[in-house]
Amino acid sequence: MEKGAVFPLFYLPNIEYFNKILKHKDNLIIENAENFRKQSYRNRATIHSPNGTLDLIVPVIRGSKNHTLVKNVKISYDFKWQRLHWLSLQTSYRSSAYFEYYEDELITFYEKKWDFLYDYNEELLHLIFRFLKINITYTYTNSFQTTYPELEDFRESIHPKHDSEINFKPYFQVFEERNGFLPNLSIVDLIFNQGPQSIKYL
Repeated sequence: MEKGAVFPLFYLPNIEYFNKILKHKDNLIIENAENFRKQSYRNRATIHSPNGTLDLIVPVIRGSKNHTLVKNVKISYDFKWQRLHWLSLQTSYRSSAYFEYYEDELITFYEKKWDFLYDYNEELLHLIFRFLKINITYTYTNSFQTTYPELEDFRESIHPKHDSEINFKPYFQVFEERNGFLPNLSIVDLIFNQGPQSIKYL
């Protein structure tokens, strides 16, 4: 039996994230007591654009010099990043097989404003669970711990600067002929291209 695991909350997490979540779904813990970590997937997702990989970054309001608790990080709306992200998703996936099946629910996240990044990411996570038709419950960390000896810890191992150890099997991608297969992108890449078959891939 797989032991439990602790995960951070990411923005439109990558395929590896959901692969690990499914392996640890019986004892899943979400980190909510850490300080916000810059240059991570907490406010960044990578999609397959016509020109290759494209990072979508949710801007956050700069805090004081002190570290900011992840739950207190506020989203910045100084520029219209939601419109930019949605246009990028449309450009990248409008011609995919399943984009139209999911867009009506997803567009809410690019029209409505959330104050806090943590809340935004968590509601997106629930939406993706629904897209994948998986029923997963989780608990939260009670306080910050640097290590969890009894748990798998994915708070830093799933990171833009770390290559995944998973050997991802190719699936059809819209711009594959132009860019080749790009592995371990945001889960929406898999969902828009594979639809109901996504869970089998995971």
